[in-house]
Amino acid sequence: MSVTTENTSSVTPENVEKAEKIKEEANQCFRKQDYNKAIELYTKAIELNPTIAVYYGNRSIAYLKTECFGYALNDASKAIELDKTYVKGYYRRAGAHMSLGKFKLALRDYEMVTKAKPNDVDAKLKYTECNKIVKQMAFERAIRVDDTKKSIADSINLENMVIEDEYNGPKLLDGKVTLEFMEHLMKTYREQGKLHRKYAYKILLDVKQMFMSQPSLMEITIPDNSKFTVCGDIHGQFYDLMNIFELNGMPSTTNPYLFNGDFVDRGSFSVECIFTLFGFKLLYPDNFFMSRGNHESQTMNQMYGFEGEVKAKYTAQMSELFTEVYNWLPLAHCLNNRVLVMHGGLFSRDDVTLDEIKKIDRNRQPPEEGLMCELLWSDPQQQLGRAPSKRGVGVQFGPDVTKNFLELNKLDYIIRSHEVKNEGYEVAHDGKCITVFSAPNYCDTMGNNGAFIVLNGKDMKPEYTTYKAVPHPNVKPMAYANSLLSLIC
Repeated sequence: MSVTTENTSSVTPENVEKAEKIKEEANQCFRKQDYNKAIELYTKAIELNPTIAVYYGNRSIAYLKTECFGYALNDASKAIELDKTYVKGYYRRAGAHMSLGKFKLALRDYEMVTKAKPNDVDAKLKYTECNKIVKQMAFERAIRVDDTKKSIADSINLENMVIEDEYNGPKLLDGKVTLEFMEHLMKTYREQGKLHRKYAYKILLDVKQMFMSQPSLMEITIPDNSKFTVCGDIHGQFYDLMNIFELNGMPSTTNPYLFNGDFVDRGSFSVECIFTLFGFKLLYPDNFFMSRGNHESQTMNQMYGFEGEVKAKYTAQMSELFTEVYNWLPLAHCLNNRVLVMHGGLFSRDDVTLDEIKKIDRNRQPPEEGLMCELLWSDPQQQLGRAPSKRGVGVQFGPDVTKNFLELNKLDYIIRSHEVKNEGYEVAHDGKCITVFSAPNYCDTMGNNGAFIVLNGKDMKPEYTTYKAVPHPNVKPMAYANSLLSLIC
């Protein structure tokens, strides 16, 4: 493998040898799916010998595995800079671009791979699939006359949907969700049954109307001596969702829940998760809440499995309707005027107020910058100040940023999700920034616990419950994901 001669003279033979040994150790960790340890070791190898493209390429794929797409992109670009003939560098960079929804840039890199390896079947497949997406997006832009395009919801005709005599699944009562319906629905899903499409469409249409009536920032009052549960990412892990209800009780008027985004994608029971959550939202509109996550978006759904799952279990039209519904999900919730809950995190500005969040025009796909983007994508960091996001979208914010935001808005702390944590939760920034992640053994590979938080309305002190993953039917995560992600996931 060729490398640039930059800095090679400062690398001693001893460091060259040490770096190779550490790289091999990192590779072992990667094979064991201990990606964070692998990243740490690849970093040490790079520090000893920063001239080897493979080190950056390997760290890039480890970053992709941990969803640090921005870091993965930087490493892949550095690998290519060091060695223009390093084909895996183009693969890695394409994967990072794909993960960020930058399909045109990914296509350029796949084109480089096909030129370097014209007989590589896998490279041709990825180039072809990526090209299809780019052309599809161009076609959709061409037919989109203006922003007043007719809503998918308006084109749904429930009256024409016939319920077959042999259907024995859950049925809405006079078009309404009841507790009996929800119990029957969850039992049906546990047994890998299916909700009739007429009822599925009805739930989507009704929940869309409900979300449309709500502000971008929801204010919730929790009475003294009443409990309130906050859950993080579920990511299509239906059987783990059922375990949360086993451990903490079913949603009810006296057992309210807030699910903090990323209900779908990656896990292959996302349809089951989202209809269960939407059903409870309709049943208990004032006691069941849902925040939008970064995966409640068209690009993420297209790549990470939800769109494919909806098309497999229902129709492409329903997939489009989900996009419309997700656009109306609230972006944040404020509990007792003391705790702000959002999926991602805080902002690139110091002067953001709750009133400004409430006024965000959210009926759209998440933009690549601004308050809406940062609410869905940002992450905390240990260092003071701010830094570019490891994900390539949003920002990283330090404890001083959190402190200033809380003081400005007279809040006690924030709760966010968005990141896998080994124990299912993490308390950072002097107790002022709490992360909760509720998908245990994420993607059947990470080995992490899941967690949820229970608050009491009187003192708002968080109490944590952690749990392991439960068995699920033999359907692998990412079963419905875009084939282009086979390189990454």
